[in-house]
Formats: sequence, structure tokens, C-alpha cells
Amino acid sequence: MLCAATAIGCGAPQQPPLRPAGGAAPAKGTDILLLGTDSRATITEQERREFHAGGVACNCADVMMLVHVSAKRDRVSVISLPRDSFATIPAYKPKASAKQRPAHPAKLNGAYAEGGATLLERTVEAATGVSVEQYLQLDFRRFIDAVNQVGGVEVCTKRRLKDSKTKLNLAPGQHLLGGGQSLQYVRSRHVDLSADLGRIQRQQRFLVSALEQLTARKVLTDPVAMGRVARTLLGPAKVQQGFGKDGVKALVSLASALSKLPATRTEFATVPTAGFNPPKTGIGSTLRWDAAKAKTMFTKVREDRPLIAAGTDPKPADPPVFGKDVPVRGNRLACP
Repeated sequence: MLCAATAIGCGAPQQPPLRPAGGAAPAKGTDILLLGTDSRATITEQERREFHAGGVACNCADVMMLVHVSAKRDRVSVISLPRDSFATIPAYKPKASAKQRPAHPAKLNGAYAEGGATLLERTVEAATGVSVEQYLQLDFRRFIDAVNQVGGVEVCTKRRLKDSKTKLNLAPGQHLLGGGQSLQYVRSRHVDLSADLGRIQRQQRFLVSALEQLTARKVLTDPVAMGRVARTLLGPAKVQQGFGKDGVKALVSLASALSKLPATRTEFATVPTAGFNPPKTGIGSTLRWDAAKAKTMFTKVREDRPLIAAGTDPKPADPPVFGKDVPVRGNRLACP
């Protein structure tokens, strides 16, 4: 059961193996972990002030999306993993010469703070049973630069979006956002009572818009242009990425495949939740996954099946309603 494998939504946390009993299922398709970190050390002081990106970074992964590309490359499923989800970090060694730290409970995004992208990747595998082949992590600098490099991303909203922390202030309608404004858009979680779930939905909307506009501008099918974007996303050689030595080539190939997919062949979801766990010392309050629904969702991913039943077309609530979020097709998140 998911409960036994992950300790999410269960009683006393267990110390699970790295992957569920028997190991994660052999990959059908490609599973990529997309990470957005709160690292702001590489942006300028002026950018911090202009885009209200100050504060003290916790060195956490504030955006975590499990992206499944089907084996036939004819469907993409994206599942957002809330940063405050309760999880069990597998046993690991902080350094090769250090004593192994045993498995322990934490917020899901805390795995990045403890051991970087590789430990977070292992934690996500243990929680979902999905074998993650690759990961891509973006900090504030690479996100801003990539958006500016492609001429900005147009987003739309039916209602005013105003955030007291990031100072995002968008009137109803369509807006072409540069890199810094886009960062404000995807970071804002004080717009309404939906908090982090609302932020997740905006992140998904942003991704849909970006893919549609990059397709329309023919960036995804231009190896030279996409190669430049890929190098910006991957960052300098010292940046740890999970796309191997030839990451640029892998991203260009993936972009070409994505360019052939209409928004109706993409799916977006948030892992099903069931409430909050009581606060724990050193961890705080954590989000509890709905074990049964989460198991069903990740089983579909492992088996390379769509999240949305054929012949159905769910509509997203805007803002999303806690506990009632359902998978939707990308066209439902796109600008009209």
C-alpha cells in the first residue's frame, strides 16, 4: 500500500526502503522531475528590489513537478507535488566519509535542503513508486534569463491577481511578462485563500502558456534556438543537473517531441490531498496526501496510462478548492 511505502498520511513514520517493495516499476515512457529552487544568490540586488525577491532563502525546492512523457511521446502528464507534503527522506550519507543518516520524516521540499536534487529525486521515488530518469532544476537566475531569452511569456487571468508579498498586481486580461515579472507570477501564494494550491495552478498555467508560445514561435523545432534555451536552463557545468553529459541534446530532442503535442494531449494535476497533519517538532505542519487516490494516480503514471478518462473533460476551479482538485487537460489552463 502507498501508506506502507511512504508513511504519507499514516501514523508513526516508518523507515521505508528507497523504493517500494520490489523496486519501482520499470519505466514506461520517461519521467522527469522539474524543480524550482528558491536560490537567489545569482540575481542582482536591483532585481531583488524590483521583483520583490528578497528575504532569506531556505535552500528548498519550492516547485516540484513530476513530468511523465508517454512511451509513444503522444501524451504528457504533469503532477505537481506540494512543497509542504509530509514525506520520509531515505537514509543517506551527507558525505562519503560521514556516518549514514537514517530515514526520517520531513517536508518534501526539505530533502533538497539536506542533500540537493539527487536526494529529493530519491525521496520522490520512494513516495510515488515512480522511477525518475532525469531531473532539471532552475534557480531564479536561470528562470529569469530563459524567459527573457524567448521574448517573455503571455499569461491571462479572469480576475485580479494581487499578492502582498511579491507585489504581483495583474488586472483581468492578458499580460506579456518578462523574466522578472514571470518570477513574481509563479512565486505568488498570497493572492487568495487557495495559498500554495493557487500558486501551483498558476505555475501550471504558466507552463502551458510557455509551451504554446514556444511552439508558435517555432523555438521548440529550431535546434539552434532551442539549444541556446537549453544551455540557459541547464546553467554552467558546475550546476548539478540530471540530464547527463549531453543534456542540451536531450532537451532539444524532448522539445521537438513536445512541439507536436496539442494542449489537449497534456494533463495537469496536483497530488490528491486529505488535510494537514498535526505539527511536529522540527518539521511544523505538513500536508497529508490522500493515500488511496495518490496510489491510483501514480499507478497510472507507472503503467503509462492517462490520468483523465477518455471522453471526459474536467474543468479547473479558479481558484482551486482544497481537497477537490482534479486532473485537467492543458487546454483548460490555456489562455482563450
